[in-house]
Amino acid sequence: MAPDRALQRALLARFLAEPALLALVPAANIIDGDGAPQRFPSILFGEGQAVREPQSLCGRERRLYATLHVWTKSAPLARDIADGIVAAVEGATLPLEGGHRAVTAIVSSSRLLRDPDGETSHGVVTVESLVEVAR
Repeated sequence: MAPDRALQRALLARFLAEPALLALVPAANIIDGDGAPQRFPSILFGEGQAVREPQSLCGRERRLYATLHVWTKSAPLARDIADGIVAAVEGATLPLEGGHRAVTAIVSSSRLLRDPDGETSHGVVTVESLVEVAR
């Protein structure tokens, strides 16, 4: 399994195990998908990026970025969900499949956008993880 996919699966498992986050977003609304969601509120797994860590001694470390899209009909709720993602990720151990190992995981950015429709709020949260990839 590719390390970025392993990170995404670990994040999904972490979110589904976090009661405070599930109180804000139903488990069925945390999905891997593109575009605007069909249900609100929701968290959609979006873009990912893997960058080779230049300071790696063994050449097996990658800096992975996972972009999460938060969709709500309320700006305060979008902020609460973003804060819930931060609480779920930071300080947590993220077990990765495929023999990869997450060394660190943080929320490196979080921003809230107003949709032009005047009703929808869209949050963009980026999770950054230093991962040692399997041989």
